[in-house]
Amino acid sequence: MEIKKPELNLQRQAGLKFVKLNERLYNYLSDRRSRGGDAVLDQLRAETIKKFPDYAQMQIGRDQGNFMTMMVAATGAKRPIEIGTFTGYSAICIARGLPANGRLLCLDISKEWTDLGRKYWARAGVAEKIELRLGPAIEALERMPRKPTFDFAFIDAHKPEYDAYYEGVLPRMKPNSLILFDNMLWGGKLGKAGPIRHENGQAINALNHKLAEDPRVESVLLSLGDGIHACRVLPRAK
Repeated sequence: MEIKKPELNLQRQAGLKFVKLNERLYNYLSDRRSRGGDAVLDQLRAETIKKFPDYAQMQIGRDQGNFMTMMVAATGAKRPIEIGTFTGYSAICIARGLPANGRLLCLDISKEWTDLGRKYWARAGVAEKIELRLGPAIEALERMPRKPTFDFAFIDAHKPEYDAYYEGVLPRMKPNSLILFDNMLWGGKLGKAGPIRHENGQAINALNHKLAEDPRVESVLLSLGDGIHACRVLPRAK
C-alpha cells in the first residue's frame, strides 16, 4: 500500500516544524476559540484604537487573551500580578480565569489608560477581582514583602526594565507558579546577524537568553502573538 505524504504547509528545512501565519490563518485560529464573539473585549479594543491610536498595538491579541484565561484557570491561580495594564484588556482575561476568591493586582503608571480599563472591568463583571496601583512598578515591587505571594504573573511594560521586573517579582512568586513575558520576539526582529541597536530589542534579547539559562525557572519561548516567554518558578533549594 502506498503511503501518501501529508499535505501540510510546514517548514521542513533542518527538521523544523512550524506554520507561517498570514492574515487568513490568523483570522481562522482567532475565530476557533471559546468566547470567539466577546462583545466587551471587542468594544474595549475598538475604543482603545479610537482614543489611543498611537498606542493601540500594545493590546494583546484575542487568541493570547483566551490563552491567558485558560492558563490562570488551569493552574488554579488565586493571586496573580500584572505589570503593565494599559487599557485593561489582559486584566479582564486574567480575572476571568480566577475563582470567586481570586484577586489580581495590576501595576501601571497611567491613570488615563487605566481609567478606560476600569470602565470595562465593570462591564465584564470582574471589577471586584482587580486591584489597581498607579506608579512605577519597580518601586511598588520593592515595597512589597519579599515572600512568595503571587501564583501567576504577566509582564508587559517598559522593555528596558523587563529584567528588573523579573528580579523584583521572582522572589515573590510561589513555587510552580507561572511568569509570562510579552513581546519577546520583538516584532520578529530577533535572531538576525549583527548587533541589536535599539534598547528595547537589546533588553528583550538579553532576557530571553537569561531565562533560558536561569536555574531558578524552567522556560519556553512561544510564538504566540509577538512572542511569550513562559517560565515556571522552580521550588527553592532548602
